[in-house]
Amino acid sequence: MKSASCKAKGRVLQNEIVQDLRTAYPELGEPDIRPAITGQSGIDILLSSRARDLFPYAVECKNQEALNIWECLKQAEENGKKEWMVPLLIFRRHRTKTYVAIEWTEFLNLVTAVQR
Repeated sequence: MKSASCKAKGRVLQNEIVQDLRTAYPELGEPDIRPAITGQSGIDILLSSRARDLFPYAVECKNQEALNIWECLKQAEENGKKEWMVPLLIFRRHRTKTYVAIEWTEFLNLVTAVQR
């Protein structure tokens, strides 16, 4: 697959995640949740400070057939550390569901918060 096709494929997932987040947080406007520019280093979903208060995750999107989970998690962790946010890896491959990888303790915090 050509580099441009790979980037376009990644952009599709980013845009879907942005739309899902805007739907989940209707109180936030379009400038609050935006996809990063393709090729830009750092997190893939740009969030305003208001959006970060509601969704404190540094999102790394991967839309790939073959995924090295450890490299992707490392990238998410590095980007999260730079932004003082919780790293969140969102990934899928062609014609599959979208999945999320998050550190166990963060997941446990989410689950217990929902149950309270």
